Amino acid sequence: MILGFIVGAFGTLVGAGGGFVLVPILLLIYPDEDPELLTAISLLVVCVNAASGSVAYGLQRRIDYRSGWWFVLGTFPGAVAGAVVVGFVPRRLFDAIFAAVLGAVGVYLLARPQVQAIAEPVRGRGVVRRMVRDASGNTFVYSYQLWKGVLISAGVGFLSSLLGIGGGILHVPIMATVLHFPVHIATATSQFVLMFMAAEGSAVHVLQGVIGWDRSLAQAVLLAAGAVPGAQVGARLAHRLRGSSILRALAGALLLVAVRLGLKAAGM
Repeated sequence: MILGFIVGAFGTLVGAGGGFVLVPILLLIYPDEDPELLTAISLLVVCVNAASGSVAYGLQRRIDYRSGWWFVLGTFPGAVAGAVVVGFVPRRLFDAIFAAVLGAVGVYLLARPQVQAIAEPVRGRGVVRRMVRDASGNTFVYSYQLWKGVLISAGVGFLSSLLGIGGGILHVPIMATVLHFPVHIATATSQFVLMFMAAEGSAVHVLQGVIGWDRSLAQAVLLAAGAVPGAQVGARLAHRLRGSSILRALAGALLLVAVRLGLKAAGM
């Protein structure tokens, strides 16, 4: 439950769901366990955590629901495919893939610290213009190409279910850089999308019998019980931090986890 609280708080703070922290920890705690089981446990916890975080962000009025529902639709095929494919990935290869993905995103965020300031009008076909006013009276105006957002969501859905990370760790920086979302709106909207994305992957794992009425379900329930209050704390902290601080915290965590998993994949 303590681990779930920490994962829930930090995951919601950066809009990543916490799976990118939880999965590496589970990989280190259970070195002989199949990746499929660990990702299944993580996705279930991410789903509960994202639901709790979405409630908090909804009260802050920082969720772009109109965009979020389109992104949710885009995640369906990818999330289902990722949950199926993970059962065929060897443990050592899984660790290496995880380390490479986390490291690439972390380096990209550190190399482009100015991404949270991007707000230029977007031109082209299928452009959606949005304005969100939160509960504090702050107004966020931005625009993006809808087809691009849906396509990106499909890819994020696949990787999220494959790695059990929920997808926010990829979705937030992509929304902030490629789609030009303000970081605070990207963080909140990502939590909303994550709730459905993780539920899709979890449903596949349950139907496959990966998670049953055994120790794995008890672990997931205890982690989720701690993640619920942790998500509320993370959402409150996010409300007080600048977008650049959130992205730096995310990048630093990614690189630390990537290095540890990379060493593990190399047998060190």
